[in-house]
This record gives sequence, structure tokens and C-alpha cells, in this order.
Amino acid sequence: MTRQPRGGFTIIEVLIAVVVLGAGVLALASSSAAVSRIIGRGRTATLSAQVAQEQLERLRSYAAATDPKCGSTRFKNSAGVEQRQGVGVSWNVGDPLADVRAVEVYVTYRVPPGRTRTDTLRTRILCE
Repeated sequence: MTRQPRGGFTIIEVLIAVVVLGAGVLALASSSAAVSRIIGRGRTATLSAQVAQEQLERLRSYAAATDPKCGSTRFKNSAGVEQRQGVGVSWNVGDPLADVRAVEVYVTYRVPPGRTRTDTLRTRILCE
């Protein structure tokens, strides 16, 4: 009497499939954690760039608000670091006698693991 071949999987094939599936799920979980961290860092960097740009626009409006330009008492160096939306911001306005003033805006924010980062936005403002 000959045996008919039966369909199905052996126990070894099932175990190998489970191990491969488990490795794939672990890889997917670790990559999703990395993506979440990257998104969080991007959100923080975007917020700090917005804060720096807002301060720069504020300084431009102060410079243009007087005749002659750049005569506003608000168009000057910061007195210290101001906190806005969880971001520290300070700025430096260049030589008060120059026709074109260099302006630097500094933003400081926290990055994991417990460190801080400072970015600088530089431009020049015409004061003629």
C-alpha cells in the first residue's frame, strides 16, 4: 500500500515563518519609533525658525516705523533671553551709526537627550 502525499506545512516550516514574521514586526516597531523622534525634532526646529522669523519681522517694522529709519528706541539689542512658545529668543543689532545694520536673531531650544541647541538667523536691514 502506498501513501498519498498530504498537503500542508511541517512544524519546521511553521516555526521558520513565525520567526521571520516576528523579526519583521520588530523591525517595523523600531523604525516607527525612529520616525516619531524625527517628527518631534522637526516640529521643534520649525517652531524655533518661526519664532526667529517673527522677531526679525518685528525688528524690521521697528526700523521702518521712524523717519529717519532705524531711529526707534525698540530697534536695539535684546536685554536678555525672552521665552516664547518654549523657545528662548535674543537678538543683536549691529553698529547704530551704520547705514546698513547687521541683525542676528538667536533661538535656543531643548533637544533630546536633555541638551540645548542654538540656531542663528542673520540678515541686514537698510537704515538710509
